[in-house]
Amino acid sequence: MERVPRILLFGAGKSATVLIQYLAKITLEKQWHFTIADLNLSNILSKTATATHLTAVALEIGDDNARKTLIETADIVISLLPPSLHFLVAKDCVLLRKHLLTASYIDEPIQSLAKDIADAGLLFLGEMGLDPGIDHMSAMQLIDEIHAKGGSISSFKSYCGGLIAPEFNTNPWQYKITWNPKNIVTAGKAGAIYKEQNHVVEKNYASIFKDCPSLKLEGVGELAYYPNRDSLSYIPIYGLESAATFMRATFRYPDFCKGWQKVVEAGLTSDEDLIDTHKISYANMFERQLQKKEVLLESDLLKYQFDWLGLRDHRLINKGIQPISAVFQQLLENKWKLEPGDKDLIVMLHEVEFSIDGASQVAKASLIVNGDDEHHTAMAKTVGLPLGIAATLLLENKISLRGLHIPIVKEIYHPVLEILEQEGIKFRNF
Repeated sequence: MERVPRILLFGAGKSATVLIQYLAKITLEKQWHFTIADLNLSNILSKTATATHLTAVALEIGDDNARKTLIETADIVISLLPPSLHFLVAKDCVLLRKHLLTASYIDEPIQSLAKDIADAGLLFLGEMGLDPGIDHMSAMQLIDEIHAKGGSISSFKSYCGGLIAPEFNTNPWQYKITWNPKNIVTAGKAGAIYKEQNHVVEKNYASIFKDCPSLKLEGVGELAYYPNRDSLSYIPIYGLESAATFMRATFRYPDFCKGWQKVVEAGLTSDEDLIDTHKISYANMFERQLQKKEVLLESDLLKYQFDWLGLRDHRLINKGIQPISAVFQQLLENKWKLEPGDKDLIVMLHEVEFSIDGASQVAKASLIVNGDDEHHTAMAKTVGLPLGIAATLLLENKISLRGLHIPIVKEIYHPVLEILEQEGIKFRNF
């Protein structure tokens, strides 16, 4: 009897909702096995109430025996765990000869496994979510099409942002949390480096959110943007060594960047600054940091933003001694949570300048995805669906690629983008 394919998902948090829904449908149709493991069993059960054919497992990911036992039964493993935990899973997948998909950046520990992955005949596919993920696939499709016409690319700019839909934009920060809140607090900490008119531009954390430029996009309005991490490392990956400008950036509404610059200046995202929260109020915390760092809230907008977060909130924190970033994150998770009925928005834009036979041209491709509600978010759709589609294609032997990869090759991006269109995630070229 032919063995039934088995998919194992680690992590059932905010970004997993649509992935679970998609794979529940696929595995029911194809009579495949689908197991979901998470520290919090209720996380899984809240997303699988109507899918009785799935297996839900409560798992402490640090339990080596339990983790390996689950991986051993699978054919494909998908990890939506925090990025720092992927390596635990990756080592087991190499040892037990299992394919692995993640939506996270491929870091140095995972990169160190590249030879072992190839030698084992496995596919480890990283950066297979939204950003990174859909951005890579759609960018490479556009770049390959231009090169196929004989075009020479001089400038490549790519922007992406997870936003709140305008009609649900009800706080002065113009932001609500739709994904891992830790990633929001740490955004920009690594600084950024990119290429502009053949000059390398570097920005440190203190300047990432300062005076963010903006652009207008039809259907959304004005959006500010700040550069992402290390854009330069993607120049050879995209084959754009001759481009004078290359930048990957994140979209936010303009007011967010103005306020977040003050958050950074005030040291509210510091992991090193410990605070004893015993008998300290949120107001005390904000006042302490603003005074300590000599930060002024010059405008009415900034004063309103900090008041709204808790500058006048005299409730005691009483959470013991913690890094101030942890206290601040807990506050944001409460203040920026999606309310019942809230809808989010994903916005992506590629701008490519190129020439063919000496004639200059500009190609633009945009993606706007709307969330359905506070659970079936646009973020969950765009992070989860590429993973689910890739896992299905791999099990159906429609992807034969092996080794450690990101989705920049046509064998991956073409079928995945095609199926994403069928799911309503479609780019507009203009």
